[in-house]
Amino acid sequence: MVEAGDPTAPALVLLHGIGSSGDAFLAQVPAFADRWHLLAPDAPGYGESDDPAAAPGIDGFADAVARLLDDAGIDRCVLLGVSWGGVIATRFALRHPDRLRALVLADTSRGSGFDPERAAMMAERAAQYAADPVGFVRDRTPLLVADTTPASVVADIASIMDRACRMPGYGYAAASLGETDHTPDLGRIHVPTLVVVGEHDRVCPPADSRLLADGIPGALYTEVPDSGHLPNQECPEAFNRVVGDWLEGLPG
Repeated sequence: MVEAGDPTAPALVLLHGIGSSGDAFLAQVPAFADRWHLLAPDAPGYGESDDPAAAPGIDGFADAVARLLDDAGIDRCVLLGVSWGGVIATRFALRHPDRLRALVLADTSRGSGFDPERAAMMAERAAQYAADPVGFVRDRTPLLVADTTPASVVADIASIMDRACRMPGYGYAAASLGETDHTPDLGRIHVPTLVVVGEHDRVCPPADSRLLADGIPGALYTEVPDSGHLPNQECPEAFNRVVGDWLEGLPG
C-alpha cells in the first residue's frame, strides 16, 4: 500500500484498476500529500495483499475498503477509483454511504454485467492472463494508453502490472466486473461526485463516463486531453489539477 501525508488530515483513498496496484498512484503523492492523508491499497489478491480464500465479488472488494478505513481509524473519506477501482468505489458508495465524503470515478463504467457479451469478455480476459501472464501484459498494456503516451510511461505501467497481478486475484476481479451492473442504482448516490475520463480511453470510453455522470445526481463530468485509460499515470499533472481543483471546492 502507498500511504502518505498527515494521518490527521482528511482521508483520500485511491483504488487501482484490474491490472495494477497502489503503486499506480505514486504520481499523485506530491500533488495531494500536503493536504490529504493518502491511502492507495493493493486490492485483495494484488501486490502485497493476501489472496482471498474465495471470490469476494464486488461487495467483498467494497467491504475491504471499509475494513481499511476501520483499521486506519478513519470515519469518512473521499474515494477515488480508476477503472475497476471505480466500480468498487461505486459499490462502496451504495453499501457504505455514511463512510463517504465525496466520490471521484476515473475512466470507469457501471460494470460489465449489463451485457452478456461484455461479461463473457471479462471471463475470457482472465483465462488469457492465466494462460500467459507475460504475453498478456505485453499485448494489453498498449491498449491502455493514448498513442502519444511516452514509452517510458508505458513501460512503468507494464512493470506495475507485472509486479502486482497474479491468479486467482485477477480472475476474482474480472468475475466481479462481469457480475456487476450499477445502472439502476446510480440515482442512489448522493455525495459530490466527479467523473473524469481520458479523452482517448479505448477501454472505458467517454460514453461510459457520460452515462455515469448522467445517472448520478449532480455529478460533474470532465475529460483529460491527450490521455488514454490511465490519465493518473499518463498525464498526472493534468489529472492532478482537475481532481485537485474539484477537491478544493468540496464543502467543509
